[in-house]
Amino acid sequence: MFIPHTDKERQEMLKTIGKDSIKALFTDIPESKRFPVFDLPKGISEMDAYKQMSMLADANNSCEEMISFLGAGAYHHYIPAAVDLLLQRGEFFTAYTPYQPEISQGTLQAIFEFQSLIANLTGMEVSNASHYDGATAAAETCITAYYHFRKKRGNIILSPFIHPHYLETIKTYLQAIVEIEVRIPNISKPADFLESTRQLVDENTALVMVQYPDFLGNILDYSELSSFTHENGSLFAAIVYPIALGMLKSPAKMGADFIVGEGQSLGLPLNFGGPYLGFFTTRKIFIRKISGRIVGETKDEDGKRGYVLTLTAREQHIRRGKATSNICTNQGLNALAVSIYLSLLGKQGLNEVAKQCFHKAHYAASQIEKIKGFTVLNEHPFFNEFVIQCPSNVKKIQSNLLKRGILAGYNLESDFSSRKNQLLIATTEQLTREDIDFFVESLREATNV
Repeated sequence: MFIPHTDKERQEMLKTIGKDSIKALFTDIPESKRFPVFDLPKGISEMDAYKQMSMLADANNSCEEMISFLGAGAYHHYIPAAVDLLLQRGEFFTAYTPYQPEISQGTLQAIFEFQSLIANLTGMEVSNASHYDGATAAAETCITAYYHFRKKRGNIILSPFIHPHYLETIKTYLQAIVEIEVRIPNISKPADFLESTRQLVDENTALVMVQYPDFLGNILDYSELSSFTHENGSLFAAIVYPIALGMLKSPAKMGADFIVGEGQSLGLPLNFGGPYLGFFTTRKIFIRKISGRIVGETKDEDGKRGYVLTLTAREQHIRRGKATSNICTNQGLNALAVSIYLSLLGKQGLNEVAKQCFHKAHYAASQIEKIKGFTVLNEHPFFNEFVIQCPSNVKKIQSNLLKRGILAGYNLESDFSSRKNQLLIATTEQLTREDIDFFVESLREATNV
């Protein structure tokens, strides 16, 4: 172990901050919790450890072994073999922070390409280097809007049809800023959000945020909502499912100021919940207010193209208390995976993936509606997810289908008490017609048990 400081240096530092010992630094922590004794098992060999970890891994059900109709923010898309092949090259396996461009051109260019691809996909002018996940990107959008108005506008209006985990993340993020009030209208229909926003919006409103398609899969045109929001002098943001942008009109054409979302579906495996990647795009006017890294293209003293971190004065290591965010990092390796995935598919490939997701969802919905007692509840066009009302206990249905190797959607009652016995069904290009027919037949039989 390398310990850089001498005892004398440590004593000098303690004296400077008015402490007489290192233990005195921990007085804010309850004494019983300061130095806990961990009852850890004895060490074992690598071979035994491998066996134990394999046993634990075998207890998980993988989407490679199951037929998955689960979505709700994380999706089982096909990842071309070339993504991992390129990603696992040794040159990319670095955690180095690219502050020194003279030795980081590869990493910086990879981030720059990611930014360019995401900006092109969303139709926006600016992308940052990525965030930790989609929920973080959504929360940082609220922070950006708040600072854009120089803290003079503190109301954030959120659609109740945003992913419930995103809503919780946003509220957690903003709870320490007392000037911010998060408003979520109590409505049951997505189409009512425009009217509820008209009632909630005021001169103190900084941002109105929606999800597209929304958490229940609905596709709505938010052009009118965006126009109304801007007429009030407020900003408009959309959380998007990036695969859908291969087929649907981007919120950029509806006048969105920010388009953010989760990038997992663009070449990242499910990985039991992460690590994922949040993308964040906006208009150029907000570039000095956004959080996260930004890589820019420049020229060196010989006139050759190069890449550097730019506009870094926004960040906490320079601005300190005046920084608009404490996020000075990005999901570098995951961003590279997304770049490879989008480059491999191209515009036509992404459009084909989107179409398959869309058509398979509508085929599944049409077949489920033929089962006695089942109803598709979506009143609007939907993309690759839709809600079904089941005639009996959802947990029992899920359990019965699990025995057949089917992950039968997401139980909405876990997040919405009013949505009893409702399942959110998702489809991707991975599902075949035979998979869907087997799912439908299994649903029919599960309700007759």
